[in-house]
Amino acid sequence: MSSGTKNIEQQNLMEKLQIYPTSKSGVSPFWQDKYERDAKKYWDIFYKHHGDRFFKDRHYLDKEWNSYFSASGEKVILEVGCGAGNTIFPLIATYPHIFVYACDFSPRAVDLVKAHEEYTETRVCAFASDLTGDDLDKHISPSSVDIVTMIFVLSAVSPEKMPFVLQNIKRVLKPNGCILFRDYAVGDLAQERFSGKDQKISDNFYVRGDGTRAFYFSNEFLETLFAEEGFEVEEIGVCCKQVENRSRKLVMNRRWVQATFRLSNGAKNPSDTAKLDQSEEQERKEIVDSTDIDISDGLAMEMFGASPSSHEMSEFKLRDSAFKIKLLSKEYQHTCKSTGLMLWESARFMASVLDRNPNIVSGKRVLELGCGCTGICSMVAARSANLVVATDADTKALSLLTENITMNLESSLLGKLKTGVLEWGNKEHIEGIKSLACGGFEVIIGTDITYVAEAIIPLFETAKELILQKVGEVQEKPALVLCHVFRRVDEPSLLSAASKFGFKLVDRWAVNSRESPIGNIVDRWFYENDLVAEIPSSALHILYFQME
Repeated sequence: MSSGTKNIEQQNLMEKLQIYPTSKSGVSPFWQDKYERDAKKYWDIFYKHHGDRFFKDRHYLDKEWNSYFSASGEKVILEVGCGAGNTIFPLIATYPHIFVYACDFSPRAVDLVKAHEEYTETRVCAFASDLTGDDLDKHISPSSVDIVTMIFVLSAVSPEKMPFVLQNIKRVLKPNGCILFRDYAVGDLAQERFSGKDQKISDNFYVRGDGTRAFYFSNEFLETLFAEEGFEVEEIGVCCKQVENRSRKLVMNRRWVQATFRLSNGAKNPSDTAKLDQSEEQERKEIVDSTDIDISDGLAMEMFGASPSSHEMSEFKLRDSAFKIKLLSKEYQHTCKSTGLMLWESARFMASVLDRNPNIVSGKRVLELGCGCTGICSMVAARSANLVVATDADTKALSLLTENITMNLESSLLGKLKTGVLEWGNKEHIEGIKSLACGGFEVIIGTDITYVAEAIIPLFETAKELILQKVGEVQEKPALVLCHVFRRVDEPSLLSAASKFGFKLVDRWAVNSRESPIGNIVDRWFYENDLVAEIPSSALHILYFQME
């Protein structure tokens, strides 16, 4: 075989087996649209979880911008993206002559502001508003605001809609009014963490694990954005600060842009704003800032993905026992491209079946394909099987699985349950798993592993390699049992792929199915009516294969 032909075959194999996206693939258009469409929902969930605990009160405002707030006369302030009020209440406590309008995308955040003990309608007017679509002048008189504060808020808006936000603000800002700005800068620790994950939406724009989004600004981007909407740059600079969490031995390098923009009175050409004089140029340099960072200690770890809080404990109950399973928190599942870090309904169902019917695996060698981090089918099977091998292609899932096995299995069973990396179609992996079982496995189980069309052929190819081939006259024939909800791959496609590798469907089962069962194997598993009542979804199916 020529080297060129060999390379082509290897390339085709890699493409066929690429079930998990690479870290460079970014967020798909479907999810990009969903994050945009449901942005309000994600921020509402954020404030439901964190309340007013996430951001610190911003007591640095008088130090940084005192000259703007303390100027003579009453001042009208607009705080956009007010959150739980961490800017509002320090301001009204320090400056008795100001009135603050406060708006936020999240109605729950606005409720937190109104519930604050210092909230009074004589000093603050809070309301919910989407700055990219709702007109501010429905709540605020045009050209009536002296100062707008934008503290870590514009970064939550998609860059395509940022001009609309500034146009909206312009309508209520007085001529010569100003915007006080602080937000994430390019090179911030959080952006560095995102660069190794599959959470990039576009240049410098990312989605966090909880569905909220963050943009990282450069000075040049900001200057251009504001200049095009008629604002002049009064000052701009990048602040740098190291935040240390001693208990976790972590040092975070934080970077943010701090700037002041003033609405042009028309005397200058907007293009002139980019031409900073020498004193303004001095403001552009990076400085080591001594002010407090806005995010509370500990919760900052959570936002940057460094906290173990991305996992949660879930209890799975059987008839006479229960498992405590560590898996990916529901809050983070929608951005995780590894399905193996979750507990799927088919796995819950199949574990219940094995619990009620230990004879399915009793005294046999059992292989679970795509077990994920929970491995509940394998742990239940280990009670009565001679050997159980739980496999997955995702090493992160297997690492978490090891923790779950240690937490839940009795020490006497630990030797019967082994784990291993298995990428379907990978000859080296297959041989490694085959070496654990003498001659092959008598039962192979897979739950919700049939949802990727490109993986179906490698699935049956791998099952054929690992199922027990030589069977005695009295011995029960080995079986491949698939439990799933049909998604992107239908039953005819599965049966066609199975037949190519010598698998014959000898029985099928589904809740309230109108199709007649092929055999009487699976039906016997449901003689107990209460097991049928435990079925989590009416869409679940079981396909029972044997080798022809």
